[in-house]
Amino acid sequence: MRGIEIKEYVKGPAELKVTDLPDPTPKADEYLIQVHAAAANFFDILQVQGKYQNQPPFPWVAGAEFAGTVISAPSKAGGGGNKFKPGARVFGASQGAYATRLCAKESVLLPVPDGWSFQEAAGLFVTAPTSYGALVVRAGVKQGDHVLVHAAAGGVGLAAVQVAKAFGATVIATASTQRKLDIARSFGADHVVSYNDAEWPAKVKALTPQKRGVDIVYDPVGLVDKSTKCTAWNGRILVVGFAAGSIEKVAMNKVLLKNISIVGIHWGAYAVHQRDMIPVVWRGIMDLVAQGKLKGTVYDDDEFVGLERVKDALVALGGRGTWGKVVVKIPQGGNSKL
Repeated sequence: MRGIEIKEYVKGPAELKVTDLPDPTPKADEYLIQVHAAAANFFDILQVQGKYQNQPPFPWVAGAEFAGTVISAPSKAGGGGNKFKPGARVFGASQGAYATRLCAKESVLLPVPDGWSFQEAAGLFVTAPTSYGALVVRAGVKQGDHVLVHAAAGGVGLAAVQVAKAFGATVIATASTQRKLDIARSFGADHVVSYNDAEWPAKVKALTPQKRGVDIVYDPVGLVDKSTKCTAWNGRILVVGFAAGSIEKVAMNKVLLKNISIVGIHWGAYAVHQRDMIPVVWRGIMDLVAQGKLKGTVYDDDEFVGLERVKDALVALGGRGTWGKVVVKIPQGGNSKL
């Protein structure tokens, strides 16, 4: 196979190289997958630099999120059947996605939704459950709520816009450029506001009934403190991440005076602390997909085809000029058509 093997950490993704590698050998409980598309994530950039919390021992193949087809299924002890058969179209996350083949356990695989391309599915595994888990499970979004989604043109942001709309909320989206604001609106946002405008909290508040503020704030950036200015009484602020680069401090008097709940969402930790919630969330997501209320968010201002373009995809993502999910097509046998 071919892949991006990490034998030592690099200064940045531009240094990544594709090489010929031995085919991976699946363990007894693993599927062997032919990778057709792989997504770019910020944690991939950190991992190849040695800055992520999960660093495999050298050497290892980079990448995590993917979609592809099953080559072989594990042999089940006791004669039990496998969920996926050879040829099945699947997506998920497993170390080694930046390669033509990888191994993955059944617990991290899901069927590609009907009508979805490999590219679209490759960007679903991280974003959709993060946003659905935050808005539905943690914040209880409902019909009539006003929801503020920060960085709304990003991968989790566009998923959040769609989930909130599916539950009957009015969505106010923020982003840094007009292009990103337009993207957020095209995915269903009712109102858009640039958070480069120093007056954005007041502008958001003015878009709500009687200027009472928003019921839910979805924040993957690190704008909690400023968001308290436009949060309604009994509002919920979802702490999704810190894309701005620093972990902020919040003036807790404003949290007290408005009865605000600050709610964390760490989707990856559900596998450790609350595994029974994972299938519940995925059933909800797939229901929205089946109803046409959740669609793929693949960045298409540029096209990344081939493992050699992984480094370009990661550089583009790191430059924060992209929107949605940046996904690399991995052609099969020289055919780039997926």
